Parts: sequence; C-alpha cells; structure tokens
Amino acid sequence: MKKRGPWTTLSERHAYETPWIAVTHHEVIDPGGKQGVYGVIHFKNIAVGVIPLDEALNTWIVGQYRYPLEAYNWEMPEGGGQRGVPAQESAKRELREEVGIEAARWTEILQMDLSNSASDEQAVIFVAQGLTFHAPQPDHDEQLEQRKLPFAELYAMVQRGEVRDSLTVAAVLKVQLMLLEGRLG
Repeated sequence: MKKRGPWTTLSERHAYETPWIAVTHHEVIDPGGKQGVYGVIHFKNIAVGVIPLDEALNTWIVGQYRYPLEAYNWEMPEGGGQRGVPAQESAKRELREEVGIEAARWTEILQMDLSNSASDEQAVIFVAQGLTFHAPQPDHDEQLEQRKLPFAELYAMVQRGEVRDSLTVAAVLKVQLMLLEGRLG
C-alpha cells in the first residue's frame, strides 16, 4: 500500500506502452473510502508550443489531421520534447521543422498540466520573436499546411471557437493579455 495524498494505492501494474505513452492500472481506495480503479497515462515527452510573432504582429499556424479526434485542426507549431532536454530547445526544433522559422528572442509564457485527472502530461509554451525564415522540414509522419496571419485574426479564431487545440487556445489568450499589458515588445 502507498499513500498518495488522500488516496491509497493498493496495487499498480503496467498495462500498455507505446513510444509516446505508458498506461498503468491502479487498484485504489478513494478519498471517500471506496475501493476502485484508476488508470494513469504517463507521457514520455513534454509538450512544447510556440507562438511566433514578427514585428507587424503576424503569426504562423499549422493545419493537420489529428487521428484521435478524427478531425483537421489549426494550431500553433507544437510537438513533443524529450524529458531532460530544455523545453526551449525542443520548441526551437518544432518551430524550425513545422514552419521553417528560427527566432533570436524566446519568452516562456506558460507552463501547464494538460489533463491532470488522467495523465501527467505537462506543457511549456513560448513566444518567439526576431524571426528568420527557411523551408519547413516536417517529420515523416506529418502532413502539414502552414498559414501566416495577423495575430489579431488568430485571436478572433480562438474567440469564435474555430481553434480548439488546448495549447493554442491557452497560448493565444496569454499572448493577447501580454500584448494588452505591454509585456511583449
């Protein structure tokens, strides 16, 4: 038995694993005293995302089909970063791969727990500025569409519910607030 806050773990076993996640099955006693089951998804990578901003406050988003949702989504450049590697290094790689952009200035704007009721997935989000442009180099399993647009238009897309990716929604709202407060040059 192991105490985890008000929970008691009676047993734990490895249930499933892929290169990206591992799922464990826990027999537990919940805070109310009832015995039950808790499945926990462990993410092997951290999530990273980037809002690139040029001097005119344009940004770039990526469109791609998301298999779990069976839907096409628009989102900021984002992906996974190895644990133990600085999140900014992984974000730099994703920005270069997905939209062909490199940046001179990086600002970390958010750290998030993405689905803390079922997983330990964490995210770190950045704003990238001082941009230079190259050809995108997506991974072999990515079929991406890149789109340049004014940040104000991306903010409006979020407000209308046209962008639903949680990392992107949180990042856009945070960047909008930072712009309104004069905290992004």
